[in-house]
Amino acid sequence: MDTIEWLLDSDPSIRWQVLRDLAGASDETVTAERDRVATEGWGAHLLNLQGPDGTWDGGVYRPGWAQEDRPFFDAWTATHFVLQQLIAFGLDPQHPRAIEAVSHVRDHVRWDHAGEPYFDGETEPCINGMVLSAAAYFGLDGSHVAGTLAADRLADGAWNCWAGYGARVSSFHSTICAVEGLAAWLATGLAEGASAEATADALRTGEEYLLERRLFRRLSTGAVADPRMTLLSNPVRWFHDILRGLEHFRSVGRRDPRLQEAAELLRSKADADGRWNLENRHEGPTWMDFGDNEGMPSRWLTLRALRVLRWWDAAPE
Repeated sequence: MDTIEWLLDSDPSIRWQVLRDLAGASDETVTAERDRVATEGWGAHLLNLQGPDGTWDGGVYRPGWAQEDRPFFDAWTATHFVLQQLIAFGLDPQHPRAIEAVSHVRDHVRWDHAGEPYFDGETEPCINGMVLSAAAYFGLDGSHVAGTLAADRLADGAWNCWAGYGARVSSFHSTICAVEGLAAWLATGLAEGASAEATADALRTGEEYLLERRLFRRLSTGAVADPRMTLLSNPVRWFHDILRGLEHFRSVGRRDPRLQEAAELLRSKADADGRWNLENRHEGPTWMDFGDNEGMPSRWLTLRALRVLRWWDAAPE
């Protein structure tokens, strides 16, 4: 089985993206397959798990059963990360099931921090970046959270979720979440005037933070900032790695020579069959298993890597 056939032997959430981005299928074929995300497979499963209060697993960032008096741990079953996963699946935001689910979140879900409406965000930039991505994707107002992000940059032009606890230098992880959200919000065309200018400036400085560091190196020494950022993960959750960074710059169409090293490192990870292995699983409770085991080929990672490298290798217009 060749790689494209292997990718198509999967869930609708993968198949429609393969058909669109790798197989050159017709718009009609792509649309028909995408419609199935809301009614079959992984996408339908997640939508079915939403509670009557609009949340997933009874919580916003952490599930309702998490004990706040216990040491912090990552969990991926609450509302925030489910919305991120539905976006990765490519759920059509205009599908009736998507509209219904997101309307429940908009109308009923509030942050634990201070009771803010979900799509207004809270205080941490990694969280707010993902909220802004969701608002932009589902066609909701992201102006408030975009303004918060633009105002919350550190002196180096980017973000760190620990700034409220004294951090004075930015984080790759917080910054990738922020720039994804800012770019998505700008792309909607809904930001206007001074707000649009502030959003664009925040996006520019955040991207420069990542580019100056080649997506994974320390600016001060050139050393790898964290080996895990060179390892491929899926789902990405709140974590940064080279593939997620490259995907952002693909999404905004920004080819920069400072991405070359990351692109070639990504290319070098393909196996003899042209597939990419899952290298770093972000542990924690989740709703589903995509069938990807560490050290084994991953359909999600192969789709994402092929898409990025096709863009990178295309001759600039």
